[in-house]
Amino acid sequence: MTEPTTPAGPVARTSGALRRMTARSRDEEDRASTPLELFFDLCFVVAVAQAGVRLVHAAVEGHPGHGVTGYLLVFFAIWWAWVNFSWFASAYDTDDVPYRITTLVQIVGVLMLAAGVPRAFDSGDFRLAVCGYAVMRLALVTQWLRAAGAETGAARGTALRYAFGVTLCQVGWMALLLPHGAPPVWAFVLLAVAEMSVPVLAERAAPTTWHPRHIAERYGLFTIIVLGESVSSATIAVQSAADEHDALGELLPIAIGGLLIVFAAWWIYFAVPIHDHLVSNRQAFLWGYGHFAVFGSAAAIGAGMEIAVEQAVGKAEISTRVAAAWVTVPAAVFLITVWLLHSRHYKRGLAQQLTLPVSGVVVLACTFTGSHAVLWAGLVCAVTVAVGVTLQARGGGQTAPVAPRSSPTA
Repeated sequence: MTEPTTPAGPVARTSGALRRMTARSRDEEDRASTPLELFFDLCFVVAVAQAGVRLVHAAVEGHPGHGVTGYLLVFFAIWWAWVNFSWFASAYDTDDVPYRITTLVQIVGVLMLAAGVPRAFDSGDFRLAVCGYAVMRLALVTQWLRAAGAETGAARGTALRYAFGVTLCQVGWMALLLPHGAPPVWAFVLLAVAEMSVPVLAERAAPTTWHPRHIAERYGLFTIIVLGESVSSATIAVQSAADEHDALGELLPIAIGGLLIVFAAWWIYFAVPIHDHLVSNRQAFLWGYGHFAVFGSAAAIGAGMEIAVEQAVGKAEISTRVAAAWVTVPAAVFLITVWLLHSRHYKRGLAQQLTLPVSGVVVLACTFTGSHAVLWAGLVCAVTVAVGVTLQARGGGQTAPVAPRSSPTA
């Protein structure tokens, strides 16, 4: 493992089991995800799967509004806890015993949140989910306080602002959800905005030393996790339906189309070296926050395929068009948001810039193509990849000029 450094040199250590939590260098070479970070990501699969399952149940039972709203609320809690851990780790991962134990406590919170998802969806009982979220968030507060104890000057102030802001938001969640059950949507949105304001305000005076390559890799790994969850959930749905109904003729087009969508999503996301774009907090925060739509839509594709399978075998009282929309809408959202946040910074010329937005619109149009809508959407995504590769080859690559590295607050 590469020795952690600060801009002034190696991080001071008191022992192999306990290290001083000073910031790592933004220019550190070979900064990769640690086994603990990978384990942390893996545990989030449980929570993402629970959110997807409840979305499927709500859609199949004819409650799409309730399902989408609940999915977005729960997915925000999952996503935001993951985001906060990842950015903190990018700047302050000491990988010593206290850090590892605190991260494992955060994983306990993830599992509690996952266990509370069915109650939150079905009866508006958020108590277990909120307690799990509190465990994750307050464990992060202890990390920030530890960083504040090791830092001095402006960096110490940043860590303290993080600790205070996260704590204040958590008090708000507890007051809103525990006594009253399901909150009004406006109140949830207000607290979500407050949560996302904490990093912006905390880092205004002295930014943390998050590492561009590390952050890009962390987001890429989570993209793989949610796409993998889509593959897993769709496979289980197709297997169960085939075992119960012997309806391979109806299921194969959904399975093939769904896999093409997921494969294309992976290809498109990893087609550009996004770390070169993350040269300031402004750019990185817009890119990082926007990934709520990227991650949420990627996970929803799998849930949509389950819904399409349920409709195909007659277990869902919804139309073919509605079932198709549960796949095509998140697929289109993924294509358009990946272009908007991610790919457009490296596209040259009008043809390359239009490929993903136009494909997103065409995928939406596939909703109206009948029982083979998912297959058509998958074929459109496959053609999108082929067109992108061809245009890139003809253009001699798609790496656009990158602005010179500026101050993290630029």
